[in-house]
Amino acid sequence: MAEQKILREGEITLGNNIIPCYVLEDGTRAISTNAMQKALGVTGNEPTQRSSKRLNEILSSKAVSRFISDDLLSSKLSTINGKWKGTTIKLYNAMALPDLCEIMLQVRDYSAANNLELGPRQKAVIAESDIIMRALARVGIVALIDEATGYQYERERFELQKILNAYVADEILKWQLTFTDDFYKEVYRLWGLPFIPKYIRNKPSFIGKLTNKYIYELLPRGVVDKIKENTGKTDKGNWRYKWHQSLTPEIGREHLRKQIIEVTTLMSISQSKAQFDALFQQKYNKKPVQLLLEFNEMVDDEPKGFDKS
Repeated sequence: MAEQKILREGEITLGNNIIPCYVLEDGTRAISTNAMQKALGVTGNEPTQRSSKRLNEILSSKAVSRFISDDLLSSKLSTINGKWKGTTIKLYNAMALPDLCEIMLQVRDYSAANNLELGPRQKAVIAESDIIMRALARVGIVALIDEATGYQYERERFELQKILNAYVADEILKWQLTFTDDFYKEVYRLWGLPFIPKYIRNKPSFIGKLTNKYIYELLPRGVVDKIKENTGKTDKGNWRYKWHQSLTPEIGREHLRKQIIEVTTLMSISQSKAQFDALFQQKYNKKPVQLLLEFNEMVDDEPKGFDKS
């Protein structure tokens, strides 16, 4: 196992995790092995040894290992002994972090395309990987421009860290505010639609109409019109962004999150569409929802067994 002198040390912050980072005598940027697990969301309150085993289990799983090259294993996932003030620290090449994130996103895409089910730990690491890659990409372009223009010598010492923090927080917020599996599971259950990958990826058009009716129309008057105005549509008639991305973090998105939870709860205690509709009317003082309108606009290839009664 290689051993190198550590020239500089520091810290970066990814979400709620403080990640120790180092520069080695040969110029390699490195992070500790434990920091790698934290960054990928593997480490919780478990001891370091156990969390390391969790990461190895994920990387050696059949779903993930097919995407890991021998070169990555030998060059970036081989641990390095770094020497700092008389202490030996186990390190990974820092470039292994974005490489692993990219691999996990490949796993996500491959599994979705082939209707493969992933485990909860794999899904958690994929979610963290998506957040990290988006944030690093944005900070990367800032750093390149600063280097090209010479601004890197004028900027505040921790300015890039501030930018990274902002982007990571924004990506976490976007991820957290997507409609949860629980929301769609309850919709599919009540409307008799099987909760399988085919219909999760390509949701029938009536799902969007129900989402507008039960979620967005409960926002204050004028909000939906403003969201539509800010979002805009592509030449093909699709919305350019997810609607919730136009909402303010402190008020708008918090109101949306609350609405999703409330409606999901009402659906979960309902045995039928009619019962849910009655509970919805009772809570929000709404007129009966004309459910049949949505059914008339369903896609032609309705899944077998779909409840259209």
